[in-house]
Amino acid sequence: MTPPPPARPPSPPPPGAPPTYATPAPPTAPPPAPDALRALSAGLLNLTGLGLGYVLLKRWLLAALCWAATAALLLVALPAEVDGVPGGVLIGFVAFLLIATADGARRALRTHQHWPLRAPLAVGLGLVLLAVPAGGVIAYDAARDEAVEQMLLDRLGKADKIVTAAEGRTFDAAEDDYRSALAIYRDLGDDHPDSKAAERVPDSLSAYYKSVAAPYDERKYCDALQPLKYLRTLPDTLGKDRVGTLATWPDDRLATSLYECGSQGLGTTTAGSGGGELSELLRTFPDSDQAGKVEPAIRAAIDTRSSALKGSDPCKATEELRGIGSTAKALPGDAGGSLSGDAASAVESGVYACGVDEFKDGKFSQAAKTLDDFAGTYKSNGKRDRAKDIAIAAEIAAARPAAGRSLPPTKSPGGAKLTYVVENGGPGPLEVLYTGPTTGSLKLASCGNCKTYTSKAQGKKACLAGKGYPQKTLHLPPGDYHFLYKRDASSVGSVRNNTEGSKVQPGYRYTDCSYVVTGGGLGDLDGLDGLDGLVGLDGLDGLDGLDGVA
Repeated sequence: MTPPPPARPPSPPPPGAPPTYATPAPPTAPPPAPDALRALSAGLLNLTGLGLGYVLLKRWLLAALCWAATAALLLVALPAEVDGVPGGVLIGFVAFLLIATADGARRALRTHQHWPLRAPLAVGLGLVLLAVPAGGVIAYDAARDEAVEQMLLDRLGKADKIVTAAEGRTFDAAEDDYRSALAIYRDLGDDHPDSKAAERVPDSLSAYYKSVAAPYDERKYCDALQPLKYLRTLPDTLGKDRVGTLATWPDDRLATSLYECGSQGLGTTTAGSGGGELSELLRTFPDSDQAGKVEPAIRAAIDTRSSALKGSDPCKATEELRGIGSTAKALPGDAGGSLSGDAASAVESGVYACGVDEFKDGKFSQAAKTLDDFAGTYKSNGKRDRAKDIAIAAEIAAARPAAGRSLPPTKSPGGAKLTYVVENGGPGPLEVLYTGPTTGSLKLASCGNCKTYTSKAQGKKACLAGKGYPQKTLHLPPGDYHFLYKRDASSVGSVRNNTEGSKVQPGYRYTDCSYVVTGGGLGDLDGLDGLDGLVGLDGLDGLDGLDGVA
């Protein structure tokens, strides 16, 4: 390896050149101390949300960012809504303002550029401009409160419209709507008692009461009962203080409706059980004027129906009297004692009148039942015997209409009476009903030794032989008679009742012998009861007849 060449000695300066001397630099002034007022003013001006702190610092991009954030907040917040600004947006904006405030103060501490405003003046301006967001908050809260008030008024208006729409409908159909509107009124009073809507609720409730009670104003008293009872429950639902004088508003109207509906329904099925509306009136409003009208109304109804017993439809009047009696009997206390007795007495007369009317109208089966019931129920009534006679004639007429052409005579005609012997020549007890110049019935015991016959001729022959059958003798005035034969079927099976007509004439002794025929070429009839007809005093046979089917 070759060693490096030796270093060359420095060259001497050229001759004649002047010597060089270094001049020291002048000392620099120390930086001014940070101005706290400048920092405070920049922070306050940024806290306004207007970015003016950045404007003084000439940080235009950051100032524009503040303007954009404030504009975005205004777009979200305006117009003021009931729910206000979303919480996330509000928290984000406040955080942004705090960051901008701190950043503006920091930057103001580090810069020493000339400001167009002195720091104290800038601080004062910042404090003044803080009133802008503070006033905006106050104005926004006021606008939001107004929005809430309008929302509550809209809810009140909705409830009022529901009530208006429910008018003209039955309470059953509109009840759910009424309850829905009531819930809105109640919530406005409970949740927003100081609102404008709550102040208007009393007026809305007055209209509400009138709407629910509309059937009363239309004189539909029975339809008004349910809604008026509903209104009486509202003080418990809304509170007596909120309802005020409306608490007793339905009372007189309900008392009137109970009276009118109950009076209109007297004697009908609408009166209901337990005395109906009139009984409810006496229990609910015993001291009301309407309660004092109950007894006179029932008495007038009894008198009216009693007069109608002489009219064209005594049966209807009788049924109504029964209903009135039931209503009177169910009245609380002693109110209905005498009234129910009067009604019962009128019903007694009405049952007889109804049976007679049914007979005249050709409703013979109904008449027989009605008058039989009368005779069995009212045993001390002076018309009982007459009722029994008409019932007998009606029962005969049900099978033989000729027997119902007129009511049976009230008295048996005088003069000579003929002997009419009735014999039971068949098995089983026999009942014979008859009507004509006189009316009555008789019962014959069963013929123990008698049998049924295969032909009518056999039955007639047995009767003429006179074998000592069970018999009874009638003494009848002459005239046209109708007979109904009713055999007890316990011994011979099913037996059809049979009717016959006979003219009873003077100068004869009549024998009526009944027997039972089975088969005998009589078609689909199981058997017939026979009537031996008439045996004259001169020994001639009379007419044969038929009594029933066995």
